[in-house]
Amino acid sequence: MSRSSDGALDPAGRIDELRDAIRHHNRLYYELDLPEIPDAEFDQLLRELIALEDEHPDLISPDSPTQAVGGSATITFSSVEHRVPMMSLDNAFAPSEVVAWGARLQRRFDELGKSEESARLVAELKIDGLAVSIRYENGSLVQAATRGDGRVGEDVTANVRTIQGIPHRLPKGCPEVLEVRGEVYMSISAFEELNAAQIAADERTYVNPRNTAAGSLRQKDAAITASRNLSFWSYQVGEVIGGPQLSDHHQIFEFLSGLGFPVNPEVKVLQGLNEVDAHLEHWQKHRHDLDYEIDGVVLKVDDLQLQRELGFTSRAPRWAIAYKFPPEERTTKLIDIQVSIGRTGRATPFAQLEPVFVGGSTVEFATLHNQDQVAVKDVRPGDTVIVRKAGDVIPEVVGPVLSERPKGLRKWIFPTNCPVCGHKLVRPEDEAVHRCLNLSCPARVAGAIEHFASRGAMDIEGLGEQRVQLFCELGLLNDVADIYSLDPERLKGLDKFADVSVQKLLDAIEGSKSKPLANLLVGLNIRHLGGAGAVALAEHCGHLDRIESATEEELAGVEGMGAIIARSVHDWFAGATNRVVIEKLRAAGVNFQGPEASDLPQTLEGLIVVVTGTLDGFTRDEAEAAVKGRGGKSPGSVSKKTTAVVIGVGPGASKVTKAEELGVPILDEAGFLELLETGTLPSSVRTQGDS
Repeated sequence: MSRSSDGALDPAGRIDELRDAIRHHNRLYYELDLPEIPDAEFDQLLRELIALEDEHPDLISPDSPTQAVGGSATITFSSVEHRVPMMSLDNAFAPSEVVAWGARLQRRFDELGKSEESARLVAELKIDGLAVSIRYENGSLVQAATRGDGRVGEDVTANVRTIQGIPHRLPKGCPEVLEVRGEVYMSISAFEELNAAQIAADERTYVNPRNTAAGSLRQKDAAITASRNLSFWSYQVGEVIGGPQLSDHHQIFEFLSGLGFPVNPEVKVLQGLNEVDAHLEHWQKHRHDLDYEIDGVVLKVDDLQLQRELGFTSRAPRWAIAYKFPPEERTTKLIDIQVSIGRTGRATPFAQLEPVFVGGSTVEFATLHNQDQVAVKDVRPGDTVIVRKAGDVIPEVVGPVLSERPKGLRKWIFPTNCPVCGHKLVRPEDEAVHRCLNLSCPARVAGAIEHFASRGAMDIEGLGEQRVQLFCELGLLNDVADIYSLDPERLKGLDKFADVSVQKLLDAIEGSKSKPLANLLVGLNIRHLGGAGAVALAEHCGHLDRIESATEEELAGVEGMGAIIARSVHDWFAGATNRVVIEKLRAAGVNFQGPEASDLPQTLEGLIVVVTGTLDGFTRDEAEAAVKGRGGKSPGSVSKKTTAVVIGVGPGASKVTKAEELGVPILDEAGFLELLETGTLPSSVRTQGDS
């Protein structure tokens, strides 16, 4: 844990570190489909943050990852605001945690005077795919969106229309408006067929079905999505207008099936908590009997009225929990330990293994994290090792099987020099990782350029890992700014690079020049700065030059930044090499201009207004923009500092309850309009204790 200057444990510092790490990994998982740590390790970071915030509620901030549903909303496609938020679930990682959840439910049942029949649960398999919401109006499919951050997702309508099993029109008598939630996934057989085709074409194979499904759904060409043979299971509804009155959750599946939606056949109604253990044990044992990947079981209270009475915490519904299976383990031979260099210079040891099938796919490489982990595990080339695949994503080496270790096997020693450029590796104080500090290290340069061109940054299609590596080796790219001076004639002379491909790449590069300033900031590879921080900087400063010239203290004063990110941003712009890159980008015509400063009267300066529910005259984004444009703040949660909570149709129950508990004024839309105009609360507002 971080320590203060006097050596005492510093919860605030550790909370900042955890938030930065979680935002980073959320972005990799939800936006780029490129997770670099196992689910179990991510869950451990999140649980530590939750525990610290529970111990220190005064340190909770609205932008904390614990206050959001999932990752940040991505920007590859146009954004879609969910009429009804797509909530995430609390996780349980051991049967004892499910028992504890059941005990909390039972106490609440007793308080509400419910009968034993109320304890009926619906058990659903936790499909390892990508959550989407599909909207129908008057029976026609009009929009489909990813979960995103739970409030705002990506519009993937054209791609969802290509998925077999998802109806384009619903039968007569369907609701006027119906949002169907479910999971897009790739079956194991479809995944194997796709990889077989990749091998036959001498192309790179895909890692696992989940990431492949997510990447397929985000293709800009819907024809590619159609070729990937994706599937869909429906399991919930969002906004419904004119639908049937259902009393139980299991009836939702019957309702959806009757409309023609695929419903997982393994959904089961459990008559009580006493049936849970056997059900979890069964699916943990038989998870690989299916032609699709699952990573757990979801349990939900069946009675819909009881769901409403149980309500929500600030993070998730109290009436549901997701039990995640423990990581799977296998043994294999450790051939070698090597070190990779990332785009920030991070030196990460990894294991080269004899191929082993674990967690639903064949593993040849596994992370060893850092020098300390290798030392603690004491794994050595030549060992038989235990390999774990946590969450079916990134495999890791757990440790050696000492009884099978050959005699005289030498310990592995972490290299003192970068394996790519030869410069000395440095381990910064208070860090667990070594870094190559050579900004010209080929691995760092290639990684930074690939990141700059990635989907979450400047989104330059056609400039992926292999091409970046080739262009760097040929001397065409030495930094990210060189992308904008690539010589078309030189490109046309390259093997397997047709004129059409060259033109497509040049068009994508030209199009990236007009990307928002926040995308550029993400692409500059500034350590600790993620998408949310980039947006905050762009909105606050309005231009890259003002960010470049800002002091560390000024940067730290930007909402959502914090001291660690501010220092990192300031230090990056202070670097002479980075300033040269900025000037090259300026000369190339890359957009440096952020959102225009508001010319609205600053009636809400210093005020905090939370908006929840659907308003007639504003979308959620427009309402929040109206507050921010007048100098106010509009976070996603209610606190003692909140000036007012504006409620529309279908407000978040937890926000309203919190406002009433704290005595925060509650406004309807008319009151909101008055507040925007005058900057003062209406003379009559509803607060705690009002009749």
